[in-house]
Parts: sequence; C-alpha cells; structure tokens
Amino acid sequence: MARALMLACATAWLALGPGLQSQAIAAGETSQDQFDQRIHDYILAHPEVIMEALQSLDARQREAEAKAAKAALAARADEAFRDPDSPVGGNASGDVTIVEFFDYNCPYCRQVAPIMAQAAADDPQLRIVYKEFPILGPDSVFAAKAALAAQRQGKYAEFHKALYDARTRVTEAVVLRIAAELGLDVPRLKTDMQLPDIQAAIDKNAQLAQALKISGTPGFVVGDQIFPGATDLATMKKLIDHARTSK
Repeated sequence: MARALMLACATAWLALGPGLQSQAIAAGETSQDQFDQRIHDYILAHPEVIMEALQSLDARQREAEAKAAKAALAARADEAFRDPDSPVGGNASGDVTIVEFFDYNCPYCRQVAPIMAQAAADDPQLRIVYKEFPILGPDSVFAAKAALAAQRQGKYAEFHKALYDARTRVTEAVVLRIAAELGLDVPRLKTDMQLPDIQAAIDKNAQLAQALKISGTPGFVVGDQIFPGATDLATMKKLIDHARTSK
C-alpha cells in the first residue's frame, strides 16, 4: 500500500509538469518535502485523482509516441512505400498506397485479408505493399520466408492468398503442401528461403515496424496515417480517401 501511494504521489507530481511544480513551490511552500506531503495528504482525501493523473500521463505518452512514429514515417518513407524487397499488389502504379504489416497465423490478419482484396477490387488506383512481419513463432517465420521465396517464382500474390484461404494454422507442412498445389518449384523454394536477403527483408520490416510503433498485427500505413489493428472496409476506404485528398 505504501509503495502504491508513493507511486501515486509521484504520478500526480509528474502530471503537474515542471512549470506548475515550480509555480506551486514558489507560491508559498517552504520546501519540496512540505509540498510532497501536501500531495500525499490530498491523494488520501481524493483518491480519484490517481486515475485522473494516470490517464493524463498515458495520454501524453501516447501523443509523444504518435508524434515519434509520424516523424519516423516521414524519415523512412522510401523504406515504407518503395522498398524493392517488399512485394506489391493491386495497381503497382496506383496513386494511393496501403502498407500492411501482417503474420499469416494472425487471426485478425486473416479476417482483414478479404477486406484488403475488396478494397483493391473497388479502387483500381490502390497500391498495396506487403510487409512480412512474422511475430507469432517459427511457423510464421517459415511461412514468411516461403512467401518471399515464392515471389522469386512470380507467384507471391497466389501464395499469399492461398495461405490465408487455408483456414488453419500455417505450419511448415501446410506451407509446403500449398506451394506444391500452386505449382511452385518446391526444392527451389526451400533453397531460396535460406538466402540471406530473405531474412534481411524480414529483419528490415521488423525494424521499420518498431520505428513506427507497430507492435502487433495487422498494422497499416496509409499516406501519413499509421493505423494499428484490424479494421472494416468502410474505415479502410476512409483512410484511402483521406490519403488521396491530402496529397
């Protein structure tokens, strides 16, 4: 209890900000200790301020993170939108680009896959950049490497769709079965999966996601907007329209 109260006092003190802290002390407090004691006593009498202070601090942190993510996007726009190692779908010459970070074993990514397909079907000027972001274990890493290797055989789009259409956990066995069904050269696929630049592309995506504060899947970048999490078709189209009109 004492530690929790100390944390609450510190949070309330930080939430005031350095300017207000100095003003409060200058306004009549004879020492920092006396002012800290008044905060302590006030919190005991008004515990609801703890939640208010935490919410204020959380809002400030989220705002700072959002600003940092937008600054990172501006600095790394070529990597996000024009990286030659990232597969491209939709209209490769389209006027608006959606960047998607995804994992084939993410249920929310699977839920969004038909929405992405519908958005592309409804908008002939939509360009999609696929960022393999396997965060859900070795099976996901295997699938991501296989998809990038399939790109070398000109079948990324078909392979990408088939992995989601499997409607099951995408394991090594499932990946290789789908590859064979699509007519891919499976021995070549396995060899290409081991190439250093395949792993480098995945590592690069992970570093970009971290810079953009995307910690889960799916995550989207549309224009200058970073949108974490699954969404519906209407919201996706609003993001696309905003990106198009704000150019």
